[in-house]
Amino acid sequence: MISVFDIFKIGLGPSSSHTVGPMKAAAAFVAQLQSNGLLYQTQRLAVEVYGSLALTGEGHATFEAILLGLEGEQPDSVDLDSIPARLAAINNQAILPLSADYSIEFIVARDIVIRYAESLPKHPNGLRFTAYDVNEKEIAQQIYYSIGGGFIVTDAEFGQDLSSGICVPYPFHNAQTMAEQCQTHNISLSELVLANEMALQQADVATVKKRICDVAQVMFDCVERGLNQTGELPGGLKVTRRAPLLAAKLGDLREGNQVNTQLWPMVFAMAVNEENAAGGRVVTAPTNGAAGIIPAVLTYYRRFHPLSSDDGVVQFMLTAAAIGMLYKMNASISGADVGCQGEVGVACSMAAGAYCDVSGGTIWQIQNAAEMAMEHHLGLTCDPVGGLVQIPCIERNGIGAEKAIKLGSLALLEDGLGKKVSLDAVIATMLQTGRDMKHIYKETSLGGLAATMKHKMIPVSVSVIEC
Repeated sequence: MISVFDIFKIGLGPSSSHTVGPMKAAAAFVAQLQSNGLLYQTQRLAVEVYGSLALTGEGHATFEAILLGLEGEQPDSVDLDSIPARLAAINNQAILPLSADYSIEFIVARDIVIRYAESLPKHPNGLRFTAYDVNEKEIAQQIYYSIGGGFIVTDAEFGQDLSSGICVPYPFHNAQTMAEQCQTHNISLSELVLANEMALQQADVATVKKRICDVAQVMFDCVERGLNQTGELPGGLKVTRRAPLLAAKLGDLREGNQVNTQLWPMVFAMAVNEENAAGGRVVTAPTNGAAGIIPAVLTYYRRFHPLSSDDGVVQFMLTAAAIGMLYKMNASISGADVGCQGEVGVACSMAAGAYCDVSGGTIWQIQNAAEMAMEHHLGLTCDPVGGLVQIPCIERNGIGAEKAIKLGSLALLEDGLGKKVSLDAVIATMLQTGRDMKHIYKETSLGGLAATMKHKMIPVSVSVIEC
């Protein structure tokens, strides 16, 4: 089974597949050199970036993430404040430290090769790392694919089962078997996932719940930071942070006895995605491009729901993760693979099901909420303007959050039984729709809104040197 903490990973913006994944891949390659006794033989490293990573890498900070990964950094622990100075040092001095005691010459313009017109065969997000010795002889090479949500696999691992291999008490492989486990054992979905997670982590219930609460707190903190940051987002589009001003206006409405809570989820989500666009600390949920939806709905639940509780927060996270696992196991959560339906659509589906659950929903109502949320995101393209996770991504998360709450509530009005379209059916449809979608609509910035705005001469100026 996939872990809750594979679905919810603490990292940094602006992208799980284009920032988090490449950083992890770069760090993994250097660790491989170290473990094989080749680190100190390495005199030069070359990194080739392919497909969607090449086409939108500048706007997604892909190349900067690679540099930090080669230095050994990980997305969940890198000191965000140190990043600008460290990148400037690499660019200005052409020296890259691979460990505390070993550095090599690294000329960014020479050693990061951007293959704009090429893709590796197995996935649009491909990277090839090659190490050379003092005689320019190749001593190691590895291909990695960043397959969405911060997951990376090597060329040999691609297509293999991502599960841990640990036996869990309630295994499931699709929505139907998940529901059957709940019914057979007379347990709730969140109880099922919690029991599985205890087995995966080899930990007791208190430890697992504490770790889930820690991840949820990162989400809450991100909402608060986003509501209190002002100014323009980086990247060249000159997009102004809107969440703080919108939150202030909603506060004014409340002062005037106009309690407009229906807009709060949108503002919460925008706050998170503005933080993500600025390269802040976020939780992949299940991706960075869709990182605002679950924190927004969870924050709305905690602040406004009459049944809100600390246990409910854990329940929400467990159920959302379970739904995310279904998409990860049976479809894709990569915008470069299936479009934004695999990011915002999946996050909305997860949040709708989780909100239904904490509102008292049955397993069938939960699945119906999740199904409806995806059904109305089918075909959603990934067309970021200028390759930046800003337009339309920030507002799109806000709409996804608001939609999740409405659909989670709608599902409670019916029993969820006998529906024409099952959750499994809509997941399969999403995958096929993604396969049928044209390449230009899958995180390339070559089609859709990105192409329209490019024709209008929207200025975008981002480079490796600048970042």
